[in-house]
Amino acid sequence: MASYRRVIWLLLALTCSQWPQSIAAEPTPSKPTPPDEQSTEGVPFEAGLMFHGPPSTWRTQTSGGVQLWADELCFHDWRIQRNVLLGHYRLLDGGNHRYARGSFEHCQQKLNEIKRERNLPPMKGRAVVMLHGLGSWRNKMTPLADYLKENGNYAVFNLAYPSTRGEIAEHSRCLAKVMEHLDGIDEINFVAHSMGNLVVRHYLADVTDEAIGRKPDPRIKRFVMLAPPNHGASAALMLKDHELLSLLMGSSASELGIGWAEVEKHLAIPNCEFGIIAGGRGRERGYNPLMEGDNDDLLPVTTTRLVGARDFVLVPIIHQFEMFDADVQRYTLSFLKHGYFISADKRQPVEK
Repeated sequence: MASYRRVIWLLLALTCSQWPQSIAAEPTPSKPTPPDEQSTEGVPFEAGLMFHGPPSTWRTQTSGGVQLWADELCFHDWRIQRNVLLGHYRLLDGGNHRYARGSFEHCQQKLNEIKRERNLPPMKGRAVVMLHGLGSWRNKMTPLADYLKENGNYAVFNLAYPSTRGEIAEHSRCLAKVMEHLDGIDEINFVAHSMGNLVVRHYLADVTDEAIGRKPDPRIKRFVMLAPPNHGASAALMLKDHELLSLLMGSSASELGIGWAEVEKHLAIPNCEFGIIAGGRGRERGYNPLMEGDNDDLLPVTTTRLVGARDFVLVPIIHQFEMFDADVQRYTLSFLKHGYFISADKRQPVEK
């Protein structure tokens, strides 16, 4: 019985708590989606068409990408995504309306046409690239993304990637493609939650080869890690004994547990300035009584720490809700701007 309760807790903790809100947020279709649209979309919650003007101008309303889509190009609020099961691409606007589908080249051509027709300006200035965690999706990062846009004057690219459908290395390659297309951006920062931090670290390792002098993009400046499993996730070890749970959470979850030793070999310690925001109670016992030591209900505080961090701060918040917390939002913006969470004299670097 105790083992059963732990499994149920793990499933709830690892999966995003935003399903009801996400479903409610989907627009109600004014007319049923034609069968041919449904069969090729490959995503749940496809919500219908925008019926304004002739049929050639109808735009499919989508959910924006839920576990089956990976962003590979971002231009302002426009995104080109790849379906990880079917391999085709689609072009979405900021409202998740689909304007094209087919090959990457076809979607890119359509985007270029839209740029000319609407006289869209080139990208420039400072940017933040954001990645959600395991079992989650980009909507969960929206409150923090909006805060950074409104208060930091950043161009924010809140990425969608299929965290439960693929290995961390695959997610890293998708991130690399997004980075390759950030033309015009002068400065790039990362903000990631949970496993999203490992995707960034894997990407940084992938683009580094000291033997041939290959280094990460010089535009990368700072990186804020929210609840990062920098030393794996002991809770994920339970997946090996539960096939259904392992199937639901995918290979990435297994990599956080039984596959950690191999994954860790491919993770870089960022050479840019990075800071860590961990959740915990600041006591001997954390939010989850089944874990030893302080924790955020899913990760021990000790596993979030990574030598080389410029600053570290503990917030009294559980793992799933860090990005909604006002202090976390304020700390994140402060680090992106100044390289510290609270002040220069209160920095807590993580050292050996």
